[in-house]
Parts: sequence; C-alpha cells; structure tokens
Amino acid sequence: MPLNKSIRKVMVIGSGPIVIGQAAEFDYAGTQACRALKEDGLEVVLVNSNPATIMTDSAMADRIYIEPLTLPVIKRIIEKERPDSLLSTLGGQTGLTLSMQLAKDGFLEQMGVRLLGANPETIDKAEDRQLFKDTMESINQPCIPSRVVTTLEDALAFAREIGYPLIIRPAFTLGGSGGGIVNNDEEMRDVAVNGLRLSPIGQILVEKCIAGWKEIEFEVMRDGAGNVITICSMENLDPVGIHTGDSIVVAPAVTLADKEYQMLRTAALDIISALKVEGGCNCQFALNPESFEYAVIEVNPRVSRSSALASKATGYPIAKVAAKIAIGYNLNEISNAITGKSACFEPALDYVVVKLPKWPFDKFVYAKRQLGTQMQATGEVMAIGATFEEALLKAVRGAEIGLKSLYSPKYDFPREEALTRLTETTDERLFIVADALRKGASPQEIHALTKIDLWFLYKIQNIIDMENALKQGFDQQLYLSAKRMGFLDAAIEEFSGRKVEEPATAVFKMVDTCAAEFSAQTPYFYSSFEEENEAAEFIQELPERKRTVIVFGSGPIRIGQGIEFDYASVHCVWALKNAGFEVVIVNNNPETVSTDFDTADRLYFEPLTPEDVRNVLETEKPWGVVVAFGGQTAIKLTKFLSERGENILGTSADSIDRAEDRERFDALLEELNIKRPQGHSVKDASSALAVAAEIGYPVLLRPSYVLGGQNMIIAFNDSDVKEYMQIILSQGIENPVLIDKYLMGLEIEVDGICDGEDVLIPGIMEHIERAGVHSGDSISVYPAYNLSDRMVSRIVDCTRRLALALNTKGLINIQYVIYNEQLYVIEVNPRSSRTVPYISKVTGVPMVALATRAMLGEKLYDMGYGTGLYPQGAYFAVKVPIFSFEKLANVDSHLGPEMKSTGEVLGLAGTLEEALYKGLIAAGYKLRKAVSSSKKGVFLSVRDSDKQEIAAVAKKFYDLGFKLYATAGTARIISASGMEAEIVSKIHESDVNTLTLIESGKIDYLISTSAKGRLPGRDSVKIRRKAVERSIPCLTSIDTAHAVADSIKSRYSEMNFELVDINHMRTKRTQLKFTKMHGCGNDYIYFNAFEQRIDNPEGLSIRLADRHFGVGGDGVVLICPSSKADAKMRMFNLDGSEGKMCGNASRCVAKYLFDNRMVNKEVMTLETLSGIKSIRVYAQNGVATSAQVNMGAAELRPENIPVKLEGDKIIGRRVNIGGEDYDITCVSMGNPHCVVFVDSVDFFPLEKIGPQFEHDELFPERVNAEFIQVIDRSTLKMRVWERGSGETWACGTGACAAAVAAVENGFCDKNADITVKLLGGELKIRYTDTGEVYMTGNAVKVFDGTVII
Repeated sequence: MPLNKSIRKVMVIGSGPIVIGQAAEFDYAGTQACRALKEDGLEVVLVNSNPATIMTDSAMADRIYIEPLTLPVIKRIIEKERPDSLLSTLGGQTGLTLSMQLAKDGFLEQMGVRLLGANPETIDKAEDRQLFKDTMESINQPCIPSRVVTTLEDALAFAREIGYPLIIRPAFTLGGSGGGIVNNDEEMRDVAVNGLRLSPIGQILVEKCIAGWKEIEFEVMRDGAGNVITICSMENLDPVGIHTGDSIVVAPAVTLADKEYQMLRTAALDIISALKVEGGCNCQFALNPESFEYAVIEVNPRVSRSSALASKATGYPIAKVAAKIAIGYNLNEISNAITGKSACFEPALDYVVVKLPKWPFDKFVYAKRQLGTQMQATGEVMAIGATFEEALLKAVRGAEIGLKSLYSPKYDFPREEALTRLTETTDERLFIVADALRKGASPQEIHALTKIDLWFLYKIQNIIDMENALKQGFDQQLYLSAKRMGFLDAAIEEFSGRKVEEPATAVFKMVDTCAAEFSAQTPYFYSSFEEENEAAEFIQELPERKRTVIVFGSGPIRIGQGIEFDYASVHCVWALKNAGFEVVIVNNNPETVSTDFDTADRLYFEPLTPEDVRNVLETEKPWGVVVAFGGQTAIKLTKFLSERGENILGTSADSIDRAEDRERFDALLEELNIKRPQGHSVKDASSALAVAAEIGYPVLLRPSYVLGGQNMIIAFNDSDVKEYMQIILSQGIENPVLIDKYLMGLEIEVDGICDGEDVLIPGIMEHIERAGVHSGDSISVYPAYNLSDRMVSRIVDCTRRLALALNTKGLINIQYVIYNEQLYVIEVNPRSSRTVPYISKVTGVPMVALATRAMLGEKLYDMGYGTGLYPQGAYFAVKVPIFSFEKLANVDSHLGPEMKSTGEVLGLAGTLEEALYKGLIAAGYKLRKAVSSSKKGVFLSVRDSDKQEIAAVAKKFYDLGFKLYATAGTARIISASGMEAEIVSKIHESDVNTLTLIESGKIDYLISTSAKGRLPGRDSVKIRRKAVERSIPCLTSIDTAHAVADSIKSRYSEMNFELVDINHMRTKRTQLKFTKMHGCGNDYIYFNAFEQRIDNPEGLSIRLADRHFGVGGDGVVLICPSSKADAKMRMFNLDGSEGKMCGNASRCVAKYLFDNRMVNKEVMTLETLSGIKSIRVYAQNGVATSAQVNMGAAELRPENIPVKLEGDKIIGRRVNIGGEDYDITCVSMGNPHCVVFVDSVDFFPLEKIGPQFEHDELFPERVNAEFIQVIDRSTLKMRVWERGSGETWACGTGACAAAVAAVENGFCDKNADITVKLLGGELKIRYTDTGEVYMTGNAVKVFDGTVII
C-alpha cells in the first residue's frame, strides 16, 4: 500500500556516540532513512547525542536535537514536538532499547505515538532471550541448548546440568557487551554478574558453546503485506565463538552447498515472517559443518552493522527501503536506485566481498588481544574482488596496519610455534595461518586446530603458493596472475627481489547486483585486472563531461580518526557538486555516508594506497584531487600525488610538510616570532636522552606525521624515554621523534578557514583538562571562557599569521597552550580536524563548504561570513569524549597525550554550567547526588604532583555529602584540610584493599591519577580496570573531577535543562524583561509571555532564582495567552520542575494583568495546570494591592492527590517517614500536600525533615510538606517545604491545605476565615461547605528588570 496518510510527523532516535559495537553504520543508515522520510513530505524530528555525524546535520531533519539519549529527555522531546510516529529500528541497540522502554511504560500510547518498523511484541521476541527461544521453538527453528536466567545461582545451576564451555549473552546490549565464553565456575561468576548488570532487564542467556560450527548471516527484508526477500548472505571466516563484528566476513556465503544455502534462507524468511518485522532484519545461524544441523544464534529486528555491510556489498539501500516500509509502502511500490525497478528483488553477486575488522590494539599495546563473543573492533574495511584472494589482499592493505600482503616479519615463526599460536583466537590469526602454510602446514592440519573452513584455507594457500612462485622470479604471465590475485606491485617486488618495470593498470568493474538480469545504473566500481574498463565506458557515455575532482576518504574508523573525517569528506563532495564539478569518492569503509551509492557522482570502493589510487587516477584523469578532509589516511597520499603532478586542491604538499617537519616549522615560528615549547627532533635513544636532559623533565614524546596522538607519552625520567624509544624504533617508524618540554597550562584549540589572503575563525575552544590530555580525550568548551580580550586578540593574530605563512587554502587547526600568561603553539595541522563538525553545527558556519570554496579560489570576503573571529552565538557547546574501555581487557583508562576515546557527545545550552551538565549526562555519567545515592562514596588516590590540588576536589565531594575513601598518602592531605577520609589499603598491602572496596558497591566515583600507567600489573591500573568493569566513573584528571563535582552540585537535571533544536537556535543572546513580585514573601520572577518568547523556563528558573548568583526568588512564572481564560499561568520551582498551581503567584499574576491593563476587570479567570481559577482583584488608586482566589475544591481522595495509602481520606494517619512516626493529613489543592500538626514550628528541623517528606516513596509525584502549629480556632502558624524549592516564606496552596487539614482534624471551623501566619506574612483562608477554598492575600510588585540570556 502507499504512504500511510495518518503519518505526518516522525521521530527518529539515533544511536548516539561511536563506541565499540555501535559505530558509523548507524550514521549511514539514519542519514539514508531521514532523507527517505523527507522525500515523502513527512516532518522529521531527529534525536541523537552525536555531533560528529552527517545524521545530525541541519538538512537531514526538520528538527534536530543533539541531546542525551536518556528516557526522561526523549519523553520531554516527544511532549514538546508531539510526533505521531516513532521509528525505532535505525538507532542501533540504543534506539531500540529506548523505544521499547517508551512503549512498555505506556508513554507512547499516552501520547498517541505509534511505533514504526517493529512493534514491542516483535522486539521482545527478538531481544528477550526467553521469548526469543519460545518463538523459535513455535516455528520449529532449532536453538542451541540454553537457559534464560536472572541470577548467578541459576546460571551456575545450568552449568552443572549441561557442562562447560558455555556462552553468556546478555539481553538488550550492543556488540555482545557483557558476554563471553566461560570454561569454569570462576569465569562464570565474573562474566554472568557483569552481563546481568549490563542488561537493561537483568537477563542473560546461558548457552551451550558450539564453537567450531560455521557462522552464517542472512540479511532479509519484509513489508507490511508479508512480502519477504533475501538481500545478502554472509559467512564468517572465523567459526562460531568470535563476535561477527570481530570476524572476517565474506559475502556472499561461499562455502555452502545449495541445500545448506536454501535451508538457511528459508529459515531466515520464516523467522522474519513469524516475528512480523516490517523492514530489515539480520538472522545469525550456526551450521554444523559435518551435517545439515543448524541453530539460530540471534535475530536483530533492526538495521545493524551487518546491514551496512550487506547494503554496501550489494548496493541495495537497506535503510532507505526499511524507512519506506515503515511508513506504509510495500516492496513492489519502492523503486530501487540501482535497477530503477522495484525494490522487491533479491540481489545476486558476481564478485566477492571481504570485510576485515580494524582493531585498536596498535593504540593499546598491553591490551589482551584475545577475541571472543564481545566485540573489540572500532571499525572495518570492505574490499571487492573478482575472487576471494583478490578481495582479501585488498582488505589487508586497506586496513592500514602496515602490511602490503599476508606476510610480515612479525609473523615469522617456526612451524610448531605457528601451529601452537593458531589455537589462540587473536586479531593476528589470519597472518599466523598464512605463516603456518608457508612453513609447510597443510590446510587440514590448520582446519583441525582452528575449524576455519577448508575452502578458505585452500584460498589462502593459493596466495602463499603465489608468494613462493614470485620468489623464483616472474615473467609477464606470472606477473598478471599475481595482479589478478590482488598483489600490489610493491609486494611483487618484495617477494621477487625484482623491480616491476612496466606496471599494469587496473580496470574497473561496475557493482552489478543483478548478475546482468537487469541493467545496473549505479556508478559504483571496484578494480580488477581484466580487459573491460566499465568505469571508463561509463565516463565516456556521459551526456555532459564536467571537470572531475577526486575526494579521498578517511578509511576505516579507528581511535584518532573517526566519523568526523567522513563528515568532512561528504560535505566537501556536496560543496564540489554545488560548484559544478563531477565528484568521485575513493574510500573503503562500508559504515559511512561517503560510501553510499548516491553521495558522489562515482564511487570507487578501493584501498587508499598509492598504487590503488594510481589506478583510479588513470581512469578518471581528474582536474583536481582533495586530501584535506580524509584525515591522516588521505594526507599520507599527498607526496605521491604531488610527485605525479596531480592538482592538489587547497594547501600544498610542501606547506603540509612545513607544518609537520620539526626544523622547517621551528624556522617558521622563529620568523613569525611565535613561541612554542622548547624541543627537538631525534632519531635514536641516545639523542632523545640528551634532549630530555637539556630541556628538563617532564617531556612530551611523539612521532611526527601522526593523528590521534598515536604513540605519544609524557616522560618523567630517563627510564621512560628509554622504554618509549625502544618501542617506537621497533615499529620501524621512518620519521623523526619529536621531544618537547611539557607545559601543563590551559589548552586552546582553533579551527580556521584561510583563502590565502585572509582567515575566518568560526570559534576558539578551551579544554577543561590542562595540556597533557589529548585534545580528542578532553572536554572541549566553545566559546573559550577563561580568555582575556588581549589573549583572544593574540590567538586570532597568531592564527592568521600562521595560516598565511603556510599558504593555507582551506581548513587549518591549531592547538595552543597558555602557560604563565604566555601563548605557545603546540601543533598546526593545515587540514580538517575532529572538531569541525561540532563547531560547524553550533556556530552555523558551514566550515567544510567554505573551505572547499576557498580551495577552488573563492575569497572569504565574498562568502558572507566575514573574516577574523566569527561573532559568538547564544549558546555554550561542551564536547565530552566517550570511551569503550569496558570492551578491551587490560587497557588502562588513565588519560594522557595519546588519544583513547572512540566517540563524543555534545551538551548545548545557554550557560556553561548547563551545557557541561548536559554533556556529562549524554556521556553516561549518572551525576548522583549523595542524598539520593545508594553508595555515597568517592575513592581518591593521586600521584604526588596532584596532591597539592586534591584537597580542593575532595572538599567539593565532601560538601555534597559523599564519604571519602583514600589511600594513605592522599588521605593525609585530605585529613590535613579538615575532612575525614577512610584509609584504604593498597592491593599488595592487605586482602581488604582498594579492589574489595570497589567491589563492595560503596563507591560512586573514583579519582585516580598516576605518574606511570599502561602496564596491567600495576596497582593503579588494576584499580582503574576494576572501576571500568563495575561501570564506576573513573576520573583520571583533577580538572575532570572538578567539572563532575560542579555538575553534581548544580540544580540541573534531565527534567529541566533546555532542549535545543539546532535548526531553530537563537542566533544571539536576547534581552528578556521581567517583574519581581511577591505574595506574603513568596517571591517569583514574572515574565510576560504575551510579548516575548521564553524557550527554556525550566533552566531560566534555575539560573535566575538563585539568591546568590541570580535575581533571586522561589522560581519563575510565565504569564501566557490562553484560549480558555483571560490568561494562563505557568510556574516553575527552584529546581526547574513545573508546578501545577501556586496561590500566591496567581494573585501576583492577577495584579500584573490588572495593573498593565491587559485585563480590564476586577474578576478575571486564570488557566493553570490544576484548572481554571477565578480571581477577584482589590485595588487602590487603580493599582491592585490584594486579591482573592477561588482555589477550587480540596481533593481528599488519596489516589487523586496522589499518595500511596488506602482509604477514602488520609486524615491524621500514622505513618513512618525517615525513621520517625508522624500523623499526616493529605490534601491536593491542584498539587499534593502533606500536613503535619506540631507543638511548635519555630524550632522545627525543617531542613532535615522537609526533604525526607518530599522524596518519600509514599508520594509518587513528590509532595509539599506543611508543618502547622494551631494558635486558636481561627489562627494557624505554618512553615512549608515546597517540592523543588525547599523552604519558602509562603505557599498559597499550602496555606489552603493547612486550613482544610485543620478543619478535617477538628482544630478549626468551616465557613470561617482562618488566618495562616507564614514567614512572609498572613493569608486569609475560608473552607466552605461546598468543599471550595478561598484564599485572600496581598500582591506586591518589587521591581522591573531586564536579563540577557
């Protein structure tokens, strides 16, 4: 059927930051889906916390919220935007889990929002391990023997019943998080407890391990009419037991007999039909290689990592088609972009695709490299070839692991050692397989050890046989055979010892997923050494030939070079197309938007090596090439391209070298009179020691020409330098090592755009952490907030002069450090940086588009954004890094100059405090306040150089109510500052030590710094690893700890911070007029919302109502238009929560309306959240002085208050709150009240008792607590604790509730005026026979004012 006409506004939940297990594939899928929805004229609301993605670009959706992906925030956005539908299947596990939570608690039904793509029942059947098992059994699909458990005891019982080894699979987690293979009870305890903790529903599947079976995947699609198709089959080279994200994957499945293929295909289609998935679905099977026995491993009823691979392998736009199905279309109604015909067809491949994971072990040299059921890869490459051998070799060289082939001296072992190593499932096993084959081991021997299918082993043997043949020399025929097998010329020369005199040039084949059944229309190519060049033919047949520009992508996602560079590459492509060029992309990452079939005019899915690039250049003959946006991957091609004479658009190869080469760069700085930390470049250990002695420790060591701070450390002594140089030189790094004096100052980062004559600086960023923590791992703030005007001018001047001196054309990124009031340059990168996406989004400056235009010769002056420092906007933006330490065993989480983060989130708000809070929440920090925390403890252990600063951090947590624990040296410093700290033994000192403390559950935060780290055996590393395993925030910088403590102290919460739609941001700070008014001392800040727009009253209340740092008051009140009454009142408490009613405020609102002639009558109506109130104004000389409010009927039924007690009324009911017994009376006056009669209110400990009442579980919506002293039958004395505000001087609804309670308890009379004495004055209350309550009191204007937000 066509588009469902009842769908008009769709919310899409993204997957959040890049983490191991959930990477850029969801940026690609979400982008494709959002565009598909907009094609049909639907309004799209996108929520995603990741600022680095194309998905969160302004053009992708009508409204875009870069906000924390938490349940309260998503609910608030739904309440604000009112979508009619929610698309749940394009945000990975994050989006799916949030959608399920929204559906299960009834929120979606309450808001009238339907779930698209998969209903809750479908998701449950796939994700809930027991329901999944039951569903598979109901359709006769075999499952592996298993049991779903919710306790460790049940897991151990099943293990005793069935025996080890077992696989643990937590429910509703991503990338196999918390899972693993266990071989005994001890391993079971570790893995099962962790899995139960990480599962959102506390459930794990304990499954018999069938390691050694083949793992097969099918990507299938179903529409609402029940049409089902298979899009792609995929096969893991590794057998079951290694997560598919960590396995080499081949498409299509190549080792299956037809019967096996048809059996599993049928099973996949039966499963998607039984689950009633509408859209894409991934089915994973285990197949016994000795029989036709198989089992269903798991089903993902959503777009997944495998979906991205299947989509790129086949060219079938899975995410786009899934989005179309979700909004009502059937498969036969959707056009496929490749064939131009119906999407209801099954792709057929006449080529082989190989996916090779990209692991982070080059960054984490001490990490445990063992692979299992928990994913550890950060990214992947994909290669296409006519044969498996060709595709595999392309993938290996494209993974950027320093290999040209399957050979490396690192993997050159004696035969027996190679065979022994094959029993270890590490990331290096492919190369050890090749080594074993070289040493004469047979495929059968290797198969027996690894269970890798013999088909793959014979193919790898073919590669080894070719290596051996090349070692004997080569003729033209053997050379061409090697080329067809995928060998680079450089590899052929290496094996043969001969130079290739006449290099062969590849041709390009079009990705034809129809096996020639239909004509393919998509210009999507892969290289081959055959005869016909389909790319050249395609170009020749173009009706109009424009100038061509090739944009080189950034390759696989890895730590230090992430999705930000794909963002920049895509924007460059778009800008070039807008400028009238034909644009070609060369890249090999299947997860990205850049490799989508319709991003560029032509796509070459090729490794980014000089030889592979040369082949593309020979076919395309471009007018120009772009390397500036592809990170270090593309930059490394600069020299090769320059030597070829290619027209490199933008900054020249020489200028790039001038910025990277130490001596040339130092000469430039000397010429410009710009300071940098003292340092030199060295090439051996003795020179390094000499330089370190000359400039003094600590020193910073790093190789030149790196990205992401790879192999960068701070050395504190000679032994550190020796260890570092030994490691670095063993890696064969050709470029010099740079040694700089380490200055621990304020780090500043600047992104600029230069046209060769002038510079535009969109923004200056400041890092929360001082220099020494890599910029990618720092919390980054825009705009910089600690800089004087003089320093800003200096930074702008230095940036301009550096950019012009380097002849920059395009983007430039400069990092500075301010130390002792002096500005030093740390490094200059004349290319795109990882901060470009977020600065572009928060400033509104399209940085990549402008840079591309500058590269083409346009001048900044003509682009409309000016030059110099771009004016600051109305928001602070805080970028917070995201880490994946929990996925990597033995990796130290201590931050330093080498980058460790995998992704980032953004906090965007009007103040730094609020933006920082949002950023930390989005990054997963719980920011628990001690009063509501179940643990209430902070553990501190810091290095000597941090001890002078630790007391100030400890004081912040101490004042917040946390108990302090510390190792002896740190505890002495804390105690000397007047705080109590419990001393905890170090690991080697006692059996009761830091590790047992962390395991006890008493710790909320851990602050740990050490001069040395990395080695897994060190105490400090063990402590930090234990914190990671227990999901306890581990803060390894004093500055980060300060930021976290400040955010805990703030009054912001997920319920009150501003929700910012980046497509409709304020462009500048605005002035708001307000009036300060009070009724009996209950003072609020009033805003006339008839005349001015208030975007975030919740946050405004927190900022302005603070009595020390703001205007001061009990909250904020908005006076708004109403369609039901003369006006509408919205009241916000000190904590930003919205109150349903405030009697004192309603009188002040009436006064404001009357005095300002907005309502010209003495009796008016006011709309509130608790109904419409009638108010009579009493005036003197035309000015209202007091008012009487008909507060409506008092509500005494407990379910309507609400209070969790049985009975018709709660009058004088004895309850226990905070360990004490009280006689309470409960009343609602539009908001909940609990009244307690006491002998005296003057000395009542309200500050202690009030919060206990407010937060007691008896009151599901919290409660206002009134403590009443009866003076006589017509007089009460009252103190009140208001929910969200604390003690206030008066509370109108509270006074009404007090009078009602006094009458109901027999202390006062109905129909009589009762005077309620409050701290701020007196109110007259009358409780009538009809149940209505009237309140009379003053209304006083204090002053008018203006605030800038």
